Amino acid sequence: MRVSLGSENPVKVKATEAAFAGLGNVDIVPVPVESGVSEQPRGHGETVDGAKNRARRALRSGEYDLGVGIEGGVATIDGGNDLFLVMWAAVTDGVRTGRGGGPSLRLPDDVAERVRAGEELGPVMDDLLDAENVAERQGAAGALTNGIIDRESALTHAVAGALGPFVTDKYDSDY
Repeated sequence: MRVSLGSENPVKVKATEAAFAGLGNVDIVPVPVESGVSEQPRGHGETVDGAKNRARRALRSGEYDLGVGIEGGVATIDGGNDLFLVMWAAVTDGVRTGRGGGPSLRLPDDVAERVRAGEELGPVMDDLLDAENVAERQGAAGALTNGIIDRESALTHAVAGALGPFVTDKYDSDY
């Protein structure tokens, strides 16, 4: 099976490889595509849209059986004031699209304040940790849980959840 991933981010590549690991001979091909949403998606809707857009664009980029898209964003829950890191993945075969979410983590108030002011979470975390490219290593999830959850494992679960309609017959065929 040939699968295109709508990102060249090494953490997203490893997460996708891990999610597909038990499915036999799968070739994961990272392809750069646009998400079609803001650099810092806000709300579950925009974050899911980014994942779906990436999956569709990745699928259309060549001869693939499935396209995968992964998007991280920030969202409030039930209209509350706390801001959460959210992660969504989408998998499509061009007809059906599965969606799966990763864990949601409340952002510290100082981080949330900067993101609300218009900064992107990745650079804010780089600044907070005095590091570069945190998003391509442990991610905010790893930093905010002291490594209990890392970005790769969180995204692996999101992709695995999005694979549901393609690995079981429990879903309607028009999912």
